[in-house]
Amino acid sequence: MALRFEVLARFNRARAARMTLPHFLCETPLFMPVGTQGTIKGLTTSQLEEIGCQIILGNTYHLALRPTSELIDELGGLHKFMNWSRALLTDSGGFQMVSLLHLADITENGVTFQSPVDGNPMLLTPEESIQIQNRIGADIIMALDDVVKTTTTGPRIEEAMYRTIRWIDRCIAAHQRPGEQNLFAIVQGGLDPVLRDICVKALTERNLPGYAIGGLAGGEDKDSFWRVVAQCTAALPEDKPRYVMGVGYPLDIVVCSALGADMYDCVYPTRTARFGTALVPEGVLKLKHKAMAEDIRPIDPTCACMVCRTYSRAYIHALVTKDAMGSQLLSYHNLYYMLQLSRDLHNSIIQGRFPEFVCDFLKKMFPKGDVPKWVCNAMEVAGIDIAACLPPSSSRGCGA
Repeated sequence: MALRFEVLARFNRARAARMTLPHFLCETPLFMPVGTQGTIKGLTTSQLEEIGCQIILGNTYHLALRPTSELIDELGGLHKFMNWSRALLTDSGGFQMVSLLHLADITENGVTFQSPVDGNPMLLTPEESIQIQNRIGADIIMALDDVVKTTTTGPRIEEAMYRTIRWIDRCIAAHQRPGEQNLFAIVQGGLDPVLRDICVKALTERNLPGYAIGGLAGGEDKDSFWRVVAQCTAALPEDKPRYVMGVGYPLDIVVCSALGADMYDCVYPTRTARFGTALVPEGVLKLKHKAMAEDIRPIDPTCACMVCRTYSRAYIHALVTKDAMGSQLLSYHNLYYMLQLSRDLHNSIIQGRFPEFVCDFLKKMFPKGDVPKWVCNAMEVAGIDIAACLPPSSSRGCGA
């Protein structure tokens, strides 16, 4: 095992921890930007270090296609290839097979899909996924799981969950670098608490370095989303990191952290930047709107990032529709916002003021006190009283 996880402080279920990986000492809760092919679109690795990025997520499927895992291995691994000295995490490739490609077929052997290069059938097995990730060399590698859409119902969910358990043993057997890379298992089971419970119990018996909660952030209702997170974090080991996959909305990260999750990843901050949208404490700011054309204020007056210290909304408005620099500046700001949110979560738990931080966050995002009902329910389970920090007229602050 090449990971050490030390919980430094708690507030009820929320925890701030130090996670030591082969390439970096990380502080959780943490957000991981997604660098599909070893790059975050529009940002250099030195800029990512500058804004405090701790782990970059790489996509195994894309890296295996181009430049190929064999070439990455030949050139000294992905860290050296992309000139990144901090931590890396690679996914298994299974999600891309199912979500991006037509005619993907999952059997007990693995995932059969059409090659995007020549259209021929290709097979990704648990063994092949781990071999590719061993060559790429990330600090954390993910087991191949049987991926189904969150909104799927019926026997397919149960089939996928049991197959995910069978595949974890094949992944463990195939893993050639356990002293340098940490294999995380992925909890599946859809929105069914019984299936989730079976999966958590089976996977934790394997005593792996960390565990992910998969199969969420795919269109399910928010009430189901937080309940699955709450159930899984309560059942997963206290001394191992818990990673909620595909979560990138700031509100979701605050809620999941309150429920005891530690790690998150999503393309949302950079993807929304390419559409001209900035993340701000109040929610989002659409820089393409005409109202921005003569606005000389920074994106967020409270933000200390290079973009907010240097450029006006009007300048970025002029760029976003015509120049790639606009989306690059917004990507820089949005990732800074997410990484600062991670630091604020960590520090507020360490300093014993996590409830105050949550209340302040919610006040800014919902100034009228119309906090969604699902957030109120989740915070109640997390043991955080948000009623005290919202207007009394807002019916205990809970909206629809």
